[in-house]
Amino acid sequence: MHEHRTQADFDEHRRLDRAIVLDLLDDDCERSSRDELVVALRVDRSVLDSALERLQADGVALVDGDDVFASRCARRIDELELIGI
Repeated sequence: MHEHRTQADFDEHRRLDRAIVLDLLDDDCERSSRDELVVALRVDRSVLDSALERLQADGVALVDGDDVFASRCARRIDELELIGI
């Protein structure tokens, strides 16, 4: 069966992905845990895990057990101030 995605689903994924990346690029820490992200972003663990899978597949985030990091590429783009926040 083909899964039908709505624009609302796309927008929700995009908002969550952006929130995760912003958290990971925070200068105060080099990594976050899945549990910290669940609390900070107020999402279910399964929703977070799906978002992390997307971000890791795209090379934006790295996941090592419970630890989550911004990729070197994402950090470099941030250092170059190419991410407008």
